[in-house]
Amino acid sequence: MNDQLKIDIRPVTPPDVPAIAALAREIWQATYPGIITQAQIDFMLEQRYGVERLYDDIEQPDKWLDQAFCAGRRVGFAFCEICQGEFKLDRLYIHPDMQRRGVGGQLVTHTAERARRLGYLALVLTVNKRNDKAIASYRKYGFAIREEVVADIGGGFVMDDYVMEKRL
Repeated sequence: MNDQLKIDIRPVTPPDVPAIAALAREIWQATYPGIITQAQIDFMLEQRYGVERLYDDIEQPDKWLDQAFCAGRRVGFAFCEICQGEFKLDRLYIHPDMQRRGVGGQLVTHTAERARRLGYLALVLTVNKRNDKAIASYRKYGFAIREEVVADIGGGFVMDDYVMEKRL
C-alpha cells in the first residue's frame, strides 16, 4: 500500500455531476454483485446517484460532495452530511484499481477534519454487513461497529447494515 499517493481533493461542482454519476455506476457494478441483487443495485444507483439527485445534494448547505483525483484522473468521491444531529460519511467510493492505495484514507481524513471544524466529536457511516472489504477498511481508519440496522428503502428493498463510528 502506498499511503503517500498524491491525491487532490476538491468539491464536486455542477459540471462534475455526470462524471460522478458514471463513476458511481462503474464502482457499484464492480462492488455489489454478490452482496445485493442487480435489481437493488439499479434501484439504489437511481435513488442515490441519479444526476438530478446529485445536483440537489450539492446545493444543500449541510451536505458536501468531494472528489479525489490522482494524476488528473477522478478516482473516487466522498459524500458527507449532517443527519439527525450527527456528522455522517454517507458515501465513500474508490475506483477498484485505486483501492488499497490510500485514497479512501485521505478522503476519510478530509471528511473527519470537516466534522471537527464544525464541532462534531464523531464521524458515523453505514456499511452493508456483507461488504467485508469495506468493513475492514473502515476498521483500519479507526471506525468501530456501533449497532446493526435494517432499513426499508422502498421498492421492496432493505439495507442490512452496520452503523460504524469513529471518535474524533
